[in-house]
Amino acid sequence: MEFRVLKYFLAIAREGNMSRAAEILHVTQPTLSKQIKDLEEELGKKLFVRSNYSMSLTAEGQILYKRARDIVSLADETVDELKSMTEPTGGNVNIGAAESDSIKYLARIIRQLQQESAGITVNIYSGDSESVEYKLDKGQLDFAVVVREFDLNKYNFIKLPYCDRFGLITRRDNPLARKKQITIEDLIESNEPLIASRQSLAYDFQKWCGAQTEKLNIVATGDIPFNLSLLAKEKVGSILCFDKIINTSPESQLAYIPLEPPLLAPMYIIWKKGMQLTPPAKKLMERFKFLVL
Repeated sequence: MEFRVLKYFLAIAREGNMSRAAEILHVTQPTLSKQIKDLEEELGKKLFVRSNYSMSLTAEGQILYKRARDIVSLADETVDELKSMTEPTGGNVNIGAAESDSIKYLARIIRQLQQESAGITVNIYSGDSESVEYKLDKGQLDFAVVVREFDLNKYNFIKLPYCDRFGLITRRDNPLARKKQITIEDLIESNEPLIASRQSLAYDFQKWCGAQTEKLNIVATGDIPFNLSLLAKEKVGSILCFDKIINTSPESQLAYIPLEPPLLAPMYIIWKKGMQLTPPAKKLMERFKFLVL
């Protein structure tokens, strides 16, 4: 299976049309058609359902599409890394990051680096700690910013002097919004419909309220704060999450009330032990120390 043919396959899958894919790839349609036919014969599977005007993926094609995207993405990133080894003034740095207001401190370091070294591009991949650690393990990231415990045997780390505090984000017309702090008893006794990330339920709230976590009235889970804020505004439920990642200014429909006792999440920058960092990644690493001063 040739790398070039995988790119052909992905282009057809995205466009849903052989002619448009051929134009984008700057190859003739007969050439493209033969390459895909040869690929299907090599795999012994039919990858597309063909009609007069479109092509859609078969079940087998969907599996290859998912894998081919990862393969092509990783190959392109590898090429960029190799180029950056001989172009120390530029290159890519890939960072996975959990949603946190503390990212602003990392952003300041990135800005300083880009001002000092032209040509450096920082790619941020958002996700919970589990998803960014997965990408880090696969070599798709240089660093990850996480807000939970991790395997000390696998990663080097810098613990930053910042913590996010959990609270309840709810509509201002909710009686709970009049409280100065929210306890586990408030949430259980009111049977308040709650929205939270799967990671926080599995890790953080087990520490905060232990077995009583099961008594919480969880009605929805999710990972993207903006989407969760829309659910809260439409009265689906109140959100258990960090402060400052959802707009709770006086003009907003939503208010933030801190949890009591405080539930804090420390912030770490981690990277794989034994991994060879590219020159731009090393430059960024040299500046991380300023975050802990």
